[in-house]
Amino acid sequence: MASFKTALYTATMTWIDRIAFFSTLDVIAVGFLFSAWFFIGVWIDNPTKANPSVSTLMAGYRREWMRQMVTRDPRIFDAQILASLRQGTAFFASTSMLAIGGTLALIGNGERVSGLARELILVSDPAFVWEIKLLVIVFFLSNAFLKFVWSNRLFGYTAVLVASVPNDAEDSRAMPRAMQAAEISITAARGFNRGLRAVYFAMATVAWLAGPITLIVATTFTLGVIYRREFASASRKILLNTQA
Repeated sequence: MASFKTALYTATMTWIDRIAFFSTLDVIAVGFLFSAWFFIGVWIDNPTKANPSVSTLMAGYRREWMRQMVTRDPRIFDAQILASLRQGTAFFASTSMLAIGGTLALIGNGERVSGLARELILVSDPAFVWEIKLLVIVFFLSNAFLKFVWSNRLFGYTAVLVASVPNDAEDSRAMPRAMQAAEISITAARGFNRGLRAVYFAMATVAWLAGPITLIVATTFTLGVIYRREFASASRKILLNTQA
């Protein structure tokens, strides 16, 4: 029992000693990074009615797409769109996997990364510090991979639902089934967008390798880019034009 307590104490002290390598500013920068990732996602997915995001506007167009699909004959055009959407999610999922593998390879060579950083930015932190920074990148990339894979599967569900919509537009099951397909498509698109945001923040986390100040700047820049694309872009203005 005494030996177990000694081992536990030693392990705890080892981790405390390692965490001490990170400054208060590092903790603030990482907290800002995760807070920004979380809250911008909530804001985009749940905007006010007066200020909808591009994602919300596109959800309306996806429902309209399915309404038009009911009366379209043949539906080859709709099948091609769904195939294209699935290809996009598959591409990003495979890219995320490659990025995860590359980052894990860097973690396995922590000493080499530490030496390279010492030469480039004149920082002499131990390998453990760089490994933790790289693990945060892996976290965002893993989140992105899971979102892309699930989005790909949901677009597959959408394709099946579209195929199950009766060819007769007067059939009582046609419109409800089309609306089911629309909602699944919206959920798939939401997952895809979340995956993209995770990739954006993974790229921002790379800046942490140069220090906490750089991470804060990169996170702020990423927030600005995402905000502009969702709430202040030219494409949003076009989508808001319901008279087109």
